[in-house]
Amino acid sequence: MEQCVESAHEKFRLYLSAEPSGDPLMCVIPQGILESSIKITNEPPTGMYANLHKALDNFNQETLEMSSKEAEFKTILFTLCYFHAVVAERRKFGPQGWNRNYPFNVGDLTISVNVLYNYLENNSKIPWEDLRYLFGEIMYGGHITDDWDRRLCRNYLLEFLKPETMDGEMYLAPGFLVPPNTDYVGYHRYIDDNLPPESPYLYGLHPNAEIGFLASTSENLFKTIFEMQPREAGSGAGVGMSKEDKVRNTIDDILDKIPDAFPVQEMMAKVEDRTPYIIVAFQECERMNNLTGEIKRSLKELDLGLKGELTITSDMETLMDSLFLDQLPVTWAAKAYPSMLPLGQWVADLSARIKELEGWVGDFNMPATVWLGGFFNPQSFLTAIMQQTARKNEWPLDKMCLLTDVTKKQKEEFSSAPREGAYVHGLYMEGARWDTQLNSIADSKLKDLFPVVPVIFIKAITQDKQDTKNMYDCPVYKTRLRGPTFVWTFNLKSKEKASKWTLAGVAILLQI
Repeated sequence: MEQCVESAHEKFRLYLSAEPSGDPLMCVIPQGILESSIKITNEPPTGMYANLHKALDNFNQETLEMSSKEAEFKTILFTLCYFHAVVAERRKFGPQGWNRNYPFNVGDLTISVNVLYNYLENNSKIPWEDLRYLFGEIMYGGHITDDWDRRLCRNYLLEFLKPETMDGEMYLAPGFLVPPNTDYVGYHRYIDDNLPPESPYLYGLHPNAEIGFLASTSENLFKTIFEMQPREAGSGAGVGMSKEDKVRNTIDDILDKIPDAFPVQEMMAKVEDRTPYIIVAFQECERMNNLTGEIKRSLKELDLGLKGELTITSDMETLMDSLFLDQLPVTWAAKAYPSMLPLGQWVADLSARIKELEGWVGDFNMPATVWLGGFFNPQSFLTAIMQQTARKNEWPLDKMCLLTDVTKKQKEEFSSAPREGAYVHGLYMEGARWDTQLNSIADSKLKDLFPVVPVIFIKAITQDKQDTKNMYDCPVYKTRLRGPTFVWTFNLKSKEKASKWTLAGVAILLQI
């Protein structure tokens, strides 16, 4: 390279393309080359406008003319390009967009268009059902591992691929009609002239989703900056306070807030009738003891290390860094419930959970309303509701389900538990809100990202009595991360089509 520079043409450029290799020894480019070169990356496009143009760029005028059913082929091809752009770009909205990250790529789109061509050539009518199945369950669905994401993908195709698509009166997004029959350049021009400005509406989401996306982007930025700070005196730990002093204060503070362990064996001896609810309470106490035991052990060990009575190990150093950066230590998280809170708020949340549990196991009477998010395992409590009802009525457990009825009240207005089932509080909705006047899900209010859901009355019924009309099957998750934190499905009344809420990524969260 250096010899070449001396005699080369002034416009000569040497490009080195580097795909990351699986072998760590293979992806080492010599440092000298890296220092003297200009680094360029090929980023995927951002925004619907760039994504839609790029999707259409995979084809040309010849592609558009290859089918004998030209009008149908062109219209569905354009709709597929829009669908591809939506599913690819929806990822930026995080868990509200997709529960998990999927590698949707150009190959999915081009192979779908080949399938479309073959199916149109071999059928006299457009086989909508077959096309939706092939695209939604196989081509794109082949990447999807989460059932709720699969439902979302199916719903997009149900909205986009239907007989009305051919009438020229169907909207792909508010203000964006399916384009009329034109040529390749015409379709690009149609996007330039008619695509509405970038907004969550183009994906079927509420504008609040944009706020969440921007907030998490800036949070990550500040978190990274904070982690890069020097860890010495005065660096954000208060002037004149060293890292050790700050950590010592945190240790004392946390140890003060952690009470003694629950005497599970003694409590078990006192209880005669072990109902499903009481078993859940015991399980929760044992898990809480496990967690608080680990917290006390590791903090006391670190305290001795800081005093010089023990040698500081790598585990202690990791714990010290977590306490200093206000993050939940990994060893605690392994024994705890999923949570996204920083350490200070997490400790306050833990205290609230212990208090709630103490109130319940004091006399083992059900609280008037149960804080569903306060459990390590909310599923066990919901299953206990079904077990209790099944025992009482002698019904088979596998033929039962839960009925969820949203009340008009908040938890302060309840003084006693219901005879059957339970009242639960502490639920938040993301993507929509609960309207008590309409007694139905309704559009969110701007800037209100996580509206509180009123107390929900949950009771067990047999599956044959379940009403599925005008209902939205709403997934319940423990945290905003969704995906693996799934708890249950609540059936909520809806005055509008359920698909609207599916596309908006509406879910109930137990913790925000």
